[in-house]
Amino acid sequence: MSNRTAGLPVVAFVGRPNVGKSTLFNRVVGDSRAAIVEDRARTTRDRLYGDAEWNGRRFVVVDTGGLELAPGDPIEEQVQLQARLAISEADVIVFLVDAESGLTPADLDAAELLRRTTKPVLVAANKADNDRREQDAAEFYELGWEEQYAISASHGRGVADLLDAVVWALPPESEAEVARKAREEEAEAWAKDVAAGRLEPVVAGEEDEEGGAEDEAESEADVARWDAMMAAESEEPPAIAFVGRPNVGKSSLLNALLGEERTIVSDMPGTTRDAIDTTIPWGRSEVVLIDTAGIRRRGRVASGPAAERYSTLRALKAISRADVAILVLDANDGLTAQDGHVAGYVVEEGKGLVIAVNKWDVVEGKTHKTFDEFVAALRRDLPFVDYAPVVSISAKTGQRVQRVLELAVDVWGERRKRAGTGELNRLVAAAVERNPPALVHGRRVKVRYATQVGVAPPTFVFFATDPASLHFSYRRYLENRLRDAYGFAGTPIRLVFREQVREKRTYKGRSRSKR
Repeated sequence: MSNRTAGLPVVAFVGRPNVGKSTLFNRVVGDSRAAIVEDRARTTRDRLYGDAEWNGRRFVVVDTGGLELAPGDPIEEQVQLQARLAISEADVIVFLVDAESGLTPADLDAAELLRRTTKPVLVAANKADNDRREQDAAEFYELGWEEQYAISASHGRGVADLLDAVVWALPPESEAEVARKAREEEAEAWAKDVAAGRLEPVVAGEEDEEGGAEDEAESEADVARWDAMMAAESEEPPAIAFVGRPNVGKSSLLNALLGEERTIVSDMPGTTRDAIDTTIPWGRSEVVLIDTAGIRRRGRVASGPAAERYSTLRALKAISRADVAILVLDANDGLTAQDGHVAGYVVEEGKGLVIAVNKWDVVEGKTHKTFDEFVAALRRDLPFVDYAPVVSISAKTGQRVQRVLELAVDVWGERRKRAGTGELNRLVAAAVERNPPALVHGRRVKVRYATQVGVAPPTFVFFATDPASLHFSYRRYLENRLRDAYGFAGTPIRLVFREQVREKRTYKGRSRSKR
């Protein structure tokens, strides 16, 4: 299932290899690095989706591999399948040709394929960087389509006129599209009210030592207001990225979840190059699945081709814009050092994590203890992600692939949990009483107060005397107590320790220091 589930019309960019489809895609979506652009044919392989807006109308644009009738290569044959799928799901097709090279036999072959569709086709003669090339582009009327536009995707020349024609050719707005636009306008109005000060933002306040039910009621009211604000901000669906080393089965897992060949799968490492987004329905909402290129070792990336360097950077960027990452491991290889590095990237970005051990169906000599032993070794070798759920799967047979997505959505919810201030401080006080910090130079650090200041990931600030002397092991102890109480399965927790600030407060005409 494709991005059509988002209720937006689809515009596909198609044409022979190396005519500038990816350059036009990047310009239209407003990101010069969304698709890999190289002065070399066959750089793009999978369908790459992006959101665009023009003249108040939103739509999805699709970048495709170059159309060829007889590529003569197994991977390129799958590229052609992906391009044809993009044509079949599109509402409008932009057929790109090269004004610099002129009309070629490959253009005629692509045109023959496009004549079989009933969708509107607009011809865009790219690389028309000057008036002479714009005049030369008239030869493409020979292809038989009246809607033709001379453009320069790299410089922006003529692109506005092309987009005007695209919007004109789109079908009328669907009910889902109208409803989405209304939600976006409401959210934008809410954000403007907050920025203008008409709605008071949530500020987590400190409890006074003598505070009672009234203080707790106020903190719970803050939590309710926080939840309301988070609900207003949660219109965007959860974004879940599939990450890992090359050739561990990330694309196969995505295809198994979708029930279609959404991305190209091959035994050759490095088949996937771009980060591919796909939106699918989930319950009453939807989720965005992001397939990424395999993340290689730094040494191999630095010495490899430019396309490999860009694809690795895009994979890392996909982690930064995801809510949850599914780290795919190869059960036959076990845990490798590079798997640990990828897990480290996820933790550094503060993202949720699910570990999927793929190819479990071909593990030899399995017993009822094999998986538990694998998980125990994983926890031992990657102690910094011992909170992440682990599941064994087979993307090839479909074994437990739905469970992976269920866990990822659960982790997305765990990242948004918020603890009430009163309840949190009772928990911290009990933890400190049960196990006080160790003495440092004859003095003991006093943890005075704690408050949650953020979610996604959950972030807590602890106020203490001399927090710099608090040992790492004690910080981990407090983190474990938070996990025992609130769960936070699959998500890192941020603990920030600050020096207690003394300030004066007046009570019934008397002044005292707040500690």
